[in-house]
Amino acid sequence: MTETRTRLAALALVIAGACFLAYPAIRPYTDETTLAGAEAFASPAWLLAHSLAIVGFILLVLGLLGLYGRLRETRAESLGIAALVLTWTGVGLVLPYYGAETFGLAAVGEEALRQNSASLLVTLSDAIRFGEGAWLFGAGLLALAAGAVLFGAAIWRSGTLPRWSGIPLALGFALFLPQFFTPPAVRIAHGLLVAIGCWLVAWSMVSREE
Repeated sequence: MTETRTRLAALALVIAGACFLAYPAIRPYTDETTLAGAEAFASPAWLLAHSLAIVGFILLVLGLLGLYGRLRETRAESLGIAALVLTWTGVGLVLPYYGAETFGLAAVGEEALRQNSASLLVTLSDAIRFGEGAWLFGAGLLALAAGAVLFGAAIWRSGTLPRWSGIPLALGFALFLPQFFTPPAVRIAHGLLVAIGCWLVAWSMVSREE
């Protein structure tokens, strides 16, 4: 890889990390079985937070392509290509669900407010969140977690990047699914962990350029 490509990939990871940090920090937290939840869904903060998550996932796969380029022609190349395929597949499966959360729930919130109906909010939001798409979402997060763990192992094995630099990223994405069931403070802390993981990998890519 050229120095320019490496730096662009690292920049993508830096911005992705900032997006993953902002996402849970900006997202409104309310009782989503009440009209307060409808207000949260219909708010600009909801749209902004989830849109940033989408941007974060897109930039993540671009940055990880650059990371794979740093791992090529090392003894970790086979791990790197498997990790790249898994992470790209995972993001591809996750993004449709995030689109539904971002724009579908926003529309549901607006309609529930218009009708002053908390029951409408619960019925439609559950249909969006726990319908067939939830299986794709879960599979995508598991694939993404596996890919991040493999990237961590590839970095450890490669001998060209700091061995520990992939651990926070692997841990952050391994915990991405469980963190949805935790309180807001834990979710924000998890966003910080993912951001640190992205930033450390970006730093390792540019600090050890040949």
